[in-house]
Amino acid sequence: MTTIGETISRVRNLIKAVKQDAFLTDRFLFSLISKHAHWLMKREDSKSKLMKFSSVMQTIDVLELEEVDKIEAQCAGIKTNCTIKRSCRQVPTFMQGYYGPLIRAITSLDGSQILQPTNPSTYTMMTQSKSFKYNKSKYYWYLNDYLYFPDLEWDAVRVEAIFEDDITSYNCDTCDDCILRTDQQFNVPDYLHAEMESNVMKDLSIMLQIPPDVEANKQNILR
Repeated sequence: MTTIGETISRVRNLIKAVKQDAFLTDRFLFSLISKHAHWLMKREDSKSKLMKFSSVMQTIDVLELEEVDKIEAQCAGIKTNCTIKRSCRQVPTFMQGYYGPLIRAITSLDGSQILQPTNPSTYTMMTQSKSFKYNKSKYYWYLNDYLYFPDLEWDAVRVEAIFEDDITSYNCDTCDDCILRTDQQFNVPDYLHAEMESNVMKDLSIMLQIPPDVEANKQNILR
């Protein structure tokens, strides 16, 4: 899997191939890369292609939970005796897909039980159904950077998703905390890289005043 640093380096080499005196920071280049990566990922999610790519997924193995009130979880309309749990910490920013956050699965710690996504209003309506007492499914929703869980007895869950943010501080392995951001994996499928880099170069061609024909001829020199 390609790292963030390798992705930035490829784009930098493309720039050097057409304009030797260009100076752009890694932070700026990565912002352009991320912009195009996000819309390409959203496009692929609309085709239901992303979730099969395990290599781009990241996992928070233990996300601890705490009990909160129904008002905070925006489900005050629930009339039953419902307890709500919430992630103790704000969850790192999920990459957004066509259908919402790119969450592959939220499960029990051993992965044996999978929770179903919903939202506060839908869950509130579900609880008002006469048949709800027979519903054995477990649910979650994402709200204001937290994950919420109605009537869940667990103390923690496992989250598998595509994140925009660094998640090393959420893992138990403290060795990961020393990994530079540029050495972390770039969570975009390899088959999208060429198109992503092409679009980055189109943006830069305007900024750096690169002739369009030169930019087009040089943009794939590393492939």
